Amino acid sequence: MTTPVKLIRSDRLSDAAEYAYASKLPADAELIFLAGSCPLNVDGSTAAIGDYAGQAAKCIENMHIALEEAGATIENVVSTRVLVVSNKQADLVKAWEVIRDAFGDHDVPSTLMGVTVLGYDHQLIEVEAVAAISE
Repeated sequence: MTTPVKLIRSDRLSDAAEYAYASKLPADAELIFLAGSCPLNVDGSTAAIGDYAGQAAKCIENMHIALEEAGATIENVVSTRVLVVSNKQADLVKAWEVIRDAFGDHDVPSTLMGVTVLGYDHQLIEVEAVAAISE
């Protein structure tokens, strides 16, 4: 199965962003809406308490599992939204660097935002994603 995701770039927009500015899919693509990937261990405990990079890595690990269960891989992701509990840009960057590196050349459009609180005890990061597959 190949990825139907086409990343859109433009030389009329800044190259400072570390992701494509848009993505598009053919009409026959099947969309997969993932729940927010949280830094939770199998037993429900929060991984890497107090560690932005560690929690981002756990979110990616869990996202890989959810994608696999849906018949997809990270190369099928169309876009992400990364939520970080912090009002400090440096904390957002710590999380973003892990997410960016996990996606490699498949640098999908993404939004990075600081929030006040997330749903689990000690949770600092959540990664939302949409993916697409085609036959």
